[in-house]
Amino acid sequence: MSLKYIQLLPTNGKPPTHLMICLHGWGANLHDLAPLAEAMNLPNFQFLFPDAPFPHPHVPGGKMWYDLESQDYQGLAESRQMLIDWLNSLEETTGIARSHTILSGFSQGGAMTLDVGVTLPLAGLVSMSGYLHSKLQPIPKESLPPISILHGKHDPIVPIAAAQKARDTLTALGIDVKYQEFNMAHEIKPEVLTVVRNFVLDAVHDYPA
Repeated sequence: MSLKYIQLLPTNGKPPTHLMICLHGWGANLHDLAPLAEAMNLPNFQFLFPDAPFPHPHVPGGKMWYDLESQDYQGLAESRQMLIDWLNSLEETTGIARSHTILSGFSQGGAMTLDVGVTLPLAGLVSMSGYLHSKLQPIPKESLPPISILHGKHDPIVPIAAAQKARDTLTALGIDVKYQEFNMAHEIKPEVLTVVRNFVLDAVHDYPA
């Protein structure tokens, strides 16, 4: 079983040189973060927005990566493996190397980004209003992509302490973590995307001028 997704091709009409993947949060779906592609202003990038595999129990049309209401986060192991398999297949289907790929996510999607992303040789990871949902998987030494963690100081859904814990845990592993707090709640404001864009451009050093 593969992940369903929508894709947005580069706005310059040329073949993509880089790839950015955006994972939605709990109860959203593959359409939720699609507007970020235009807002990011990365004309050489192809964007992919996958659907989480499980239906949300309360939101019609909503999806989830795992059940936040279950004690053992039911579905996490399945989603983790599906996401890894899907990410590993993209190099063949898109022609874009993992070293030219950015994995990002919001809220539960940010948690999946941190969980899975540190195990793969990607260009960089972006967690917006995310958290660490469990102990990290074994991390290959050749991996350790740089990570951007962005969070609202007034987030009522995922407390700012969760972002600080993620920062400290990942930094202790020797990962380059760029951390920034914003005067916002559980949301993505334009100033967040400005920081994300700058991080992405720094992470992909050979991005066309």
